[in-house]
Amino acid sequence: MTFSEEVKQELARLSRSGSCCQRAELAALIRLNGSIEISRAGQWGLSVTTQNPATARVIFKLFRAVFGVQAEIYIRRKVRLRKNNVYMVWCRGNVPDLLRQVGLLEEKGELGHGVAAWVVERPCCRRAYLRGAFLASGAINDPRKVSYHMEITTEYEEQAVVLCELMAQEQLTAKVVARKDSLVVYLKEGEQIVRFLNVVGAHAALLQFENARIKKQMRNQVNRLVNAETANLSKTVEAAMRQIEAIRSLAARQELAKLSPGLKQIAELRLSHPEASLQELGQLADPPLSKSAVNHRLRKLMSLACSRKDNATEAEQ
Repeated sequence: MTFSEEVKQELARLSRSGSCCQRAELAALIRLNGSIEISRAGQWGLSVTTQNPATARVIFKLFRAVFGVQAEIYIRRKVRLRKNNVYMVWCRGNVPDLLRQVGLLEEKGELGHGVAAWVVERPCCRRAYLRGAFLASGAINDPRKVSYHMEITTEYEEQAVVLCELMAQEQLTAKVVARKDSLVVYLKEGEQIVRFLNVVGAHAALLQFENARIKKQMRNQVNRLVNAETANLSKTVEAAMRQIEAIRSLAARQELAKLSPGLKQIAELRLSHPEASLQELGQLADPPLSKSAVNHRLRKLMSLACSRKDNATEAEQ
């Protein structure tokens, strides 16, 4: 089962008591997945199709709760691609009257692509509409596997605008992109998706999403720390190799014995502890030295080695 299917199953199990919210949720389901159908017996009716059985059960119950009619469910199997079952929930009746009840029929009797303002006027109804929209054509990536992404697909620009406006009232910043013959209203930020799940009532999925998000953030933080530590270690090793090369250059020219006691001590410590950090070399010194003092003496040794090398080159010439 995909994460999208888990979310839809949770939403399907929610209690639906308020008649206004039931109407708003059904309006979204019809708006995004509904169509006017003619039965084999020549009867006109309203149908809503879905590939999700949990969503089909919600539609069936809402038809009865909002329209007061007994719906029928037809199942057909797709023969191409994923071969999922397609569920069509159908009810007979006066189609214009049914659409008018859920605010989908305009005043002039025309079927628009938006929704009446009175259907989503209350905050609870606004959230119910978004829940219905997600059940109808929503999808969400599994946060444990891929990047964060939640989307609702629609065929009409007016409906995409409605969804964006409703989300904006819930402090959700949705964007719209065209995909083939459809428009996709989507959220990409983890915090925004968490808020959307809370708005539509998918609280178990919200916790699951948050847990995955926290684990991913911790893993990324650990990786950054490891990468930073590795980079610092590489710099330390490279610096130590240059220091050892300089000290060996001085030793080859019998220069170490001429050094001051402090420089000679650090030179010997570096040769005997090539992997030690500046702080560790300072702790090995007698008396102990600060990190900056060790760094100063090593830089002095490298400077001496460089100047001796330059002098030797000039003498050869």
